[in-house]
Amino acid sequence: MIEMDINDFRGFHTLLVMLAFLGICWWAYSAHRKKSNDEAAHLPFDDDDIDQRTREQEKTEKKQ
Repeated sequence: MIEMDINDFRGFHTLLVMLAFLGICWWAYSAHRKKSNDEAAHLPFDDDDIDQRTREQEKTEKKQ
């Protein structure tokens, strides 16, 4: 029978975590996620349009 001590468990755990990390990296940078990543990258610039509309609305409310 094979005896496992804590160091064997730590080695297995390290390998498992490393595989999970590599899997997440592969998933995040895969080609089918390109559209979602591009949309997320442009979110800060979309806020500029909202900010401009909000400022215009505040100006019209102050005039009333």
